[in-house]
Amino acid sequence: EDKIVWDVGHQAYAYKLLTGRKDKFDTLRQYGGIAGFPKISESEYDAFGVGHSSTSVSAALGLLRAKKLKGDDGHVIAVIGDGAMTGGMAFEGLNDTGHFSENLTVILNDNQMSIDKNVGGLSRALANLRSSTKYIKAKSRVERVLLHIPLIGKPIARLLRMIKTWFRLLIRRNTPVIFEDLGFRYFGPFDGHNIPLLQKKLRIAKAIDGPVLIHIITKKGKGYKLAEENPSAYHGVSPFDKEKGVQSSNTRTFTNCFSDSVVRIGRKYENVVAICAAMMTSTGLANFRKHMKLRFFDVGIAEEHAVTMAAGMAVNGFIPVVALYSTFAQRAYDQLLHDVCLQNLHVVLALDRAGIVGADGMTHQGIYDISMMLSMPNVTLLSPCNFAELDRMLEYAVSEAQGLVAVRYPRGGQSEILSGIPASEGIGPRIIREGSDVAILSLGVMCEQALLAAEELEKKGIHARVIDVRCVKPCGISAWEELLSGITKVVTIEDGLAQSGFGSYLLSLLEEENRMSSISHYRSLGVSDHPLTAGNRTLLMEKEQMDDKSIVETILSWY
Repeated sequence: EDKIVWDVGHQAYAYKLLTGRKDKFDTLRQYGGIAGFPKISESEYDAFGVGHSSTSVSAALGLLRAKKLKGDDGHVIAVIGDGAMTGGMAFEGLNDTGHFSENLTVILNDNQMSIDKNVGGLSRALANLRSSTKYIKAKSRVERVLLHIPLIGKPIARLLRMIKTWFRLLIRRNTPVIFEDLGFRYFGPFDGHNIPLLQKKLRIAKAIDGPVLIHIITKKGKGYKLAEENPSAYHGVSPFDKEKGVQSSNTRTFTNCFSDSVVRIGRKYENVVAICAAMMTSTGLANFRKHMKLRFFDVGIAEEHAVTMAAGMAVNGFIPVVALYSTFAQRAYDQLLHDVCLQNLHVVLALDRAGIVGADGMTHQGIYDISMMLSMPNVTLLSPCNFAELDRMLEYAVSEAQGLVAVRYPRGGQSEILSGIPASEGIGPRIIREGSDVAILSLGVMCEQALLAAEELEKKGIHARVIDVRCVKPCGISAWEELLSGITKVVTIEDGLAQSGFGSYLLSLLEEENRMSSISHYRSLGVSDHPLTAGNRTLLMEKEQMDDKSIVETILSWY
């Protein structure tokens, strides 16, 4: 009857092993296998699907209130990390829960905090006293007796509460009391690796009427020495030899390229600042911080705040470069629209992990950013096909552009085919392979699939013109009219949603300008309108008919 909601879901691996999925564990994060995060369609034990941060308290509260309305028994527990607790949505959930005194239990899994030994020891002693069953029963009994004493009972009870509050604040001057101010009973901090102690505290929490927050201290990577010594290196890793540990890769990635470019640009322009949301290393901003610390801001897991803060800095003449994963930028849609675009402020948005990311699954696929950006005014959306183009576009975004400039680039590196495409001046679309029979319009790294398809079509006597789109928006019709001159068949291929992406956007503009009369066939290829599951990127592209073979088949069907 009880439900557990995990925040983000990085703890899901152990949880899945404990809840009947041990035999399928070798399919983890594979196509058709079990997901890397909790997923309600996968198991009755997965109470709520997660992947993004700071959602657990709100989801758990919703489950609890639904239970109450249906008359169902059982408790609901939200498990949230100290990192996720920095997200504003977590506090929205805590505020609502505490205000209405709902019977929700929140476990705060803290693997960062260091506690002062003296004050911490006294605080833990007080916590043990306050969270004991005898104390809770005695406290309730004393309050009931006092409140029934005529005239003086209520004042005495209030006085005792005031003394208790003062004593608590005095003892806990170095520990968090904000949770009690929000209406929670706060117990902790406790050793999160002490299972018998945790079981005891959970039983106590279950007996309490009202919201409870249990604060536990854990060590990231506990039990595996290499992870304990370097926990950040073991966050979101691929399979590795446990004896050797994670090995660093020498393969250069788009993130590495962004890292070098933003440092170069930061040195060149003193009004450039860099912002991230608790992902400094992952987004490639560690070097920027190293060299320009005063102009670097890590705001925690708070994408909405990051974007609006960037807007405020833009008003005062700075050019913020906000580095976010594509999937997490979704969380700041309103801030991008309301605070940046509607005011036409100059902010650069670096969208890492754009497109199909693979094994992380549907909660982390970066396939929605094109559709999102196309819906906003005063936006320039750029999609580089290789490292040279990324560097060029970032320079343009800072030094020449206005308004919101989003530059989207994928996970991983560039192929040999893509590395051979030279950077060009400007940001407009360009022909990277001549042809006269059909045009293949490709976004970013999808140029590789387009070029491979063109080679195969050439063998069949069909000469394909391959166009690197580069700038998704704004989309100049006159430029496209020239690039498509003499072409009657058009295919667009993008690493995003087909139905609301660049292909459909260009089609609507061409129809609006009555430019479709000379085009007999037009097809947009991309991700279909459904959640995209986990799987190898190459396999997912085949399934979504986005690979070179699918492009060839589409074009051959027209002949």
